[in-house]
Amino acid sequence: MDKASVGGILLGLFGILGGLLLEGGTISQILQPTAAMIVFGGTAGAVLMQFPLPVVMSAVRRLAGIFFEPGAKLESAMDMLVNLANIARRYGIVSLDAETASISDPFIKKTLMLAVDGTEPEELRKIVELELDNQAEREERVAQVFESAGGFSPTVGIIGAVLGLIQVMQHLDKIDQVGRGIAVAFVATIYGVGAANLLFLPAAGKLRIRLREEQVQREMVLEGIISILEGMNPRMLRTSLRSFLADSDVDTGPPKAKAQTAGT
Repeated sequence: MDKASVGGILLGLFGILGGLLLEGGTISQILQPTAAMIVFGGTAGAVLMQFPLPVVMSAVRRLAGIFFEPGAKLESAMDMLVNLANIARRYGIVSLDAETASISDPFIKKTLMLAVDGTEPEELRKIVELELDNQAEREERVAQVFESAGGFSPTVGIIGAVLGLIQVMQHLDKIDQVGRGIAVAFVATIYGVGAANLLFLPAAGKLRIRLREEQVQREMVLEGIISILEGMNPRMLRTSLRSFLADSDVDTGPPKAKAQTAGT
């Protein structure tokens, strides 16, 4: 569980709802199903207009990932690469063909099979880096889905508020209900602005970090397998790969730039 994500959204809700209660309001005042339907339905429609359905569905599936820590994937991947280097050093690179059956990660398996099949290191780098670039571009669209939702939802909230005011204006003869009607109308604006700043935009930022962590792991795998192919000593390989662990928490730059740095 990612304590920062869970704690952040709970703290944000606590601050807003706590302020409402301190001002003498009640939570029931902002529980308006109609406003929620307008904001979230309108935002979903706008997002679907902008992005293909597979991209939107991929973004929805990825949303749960912002609330869970990815785990020590880099450490385990590094240990696996060092183990493969030891096997290759003893029995030759072709012996790694038997190890591919026990590898569940499709990227690692594919890259390792290319190495076992006799692909030259430079050619292997070109093939895999092209795949990494294309994959990074596809994953960037996933984060853009939530960024777009964060841009649309406040505007849709204003639309909901205007719709509510239209209904209020049609019943000005009941002056005692006008104030309450205006308050209800502005709930849609709260939903729109709140969803953008507490969910959609933060989710886009956290998702970019998660995707970058996955890119760093794939870059580390590429460098590790190329080093194995070139016959690097397993101890030197571990030392070399540790640079990816040190930079993984802070580096959010282009994936290719890091791969080139590690390869020099």
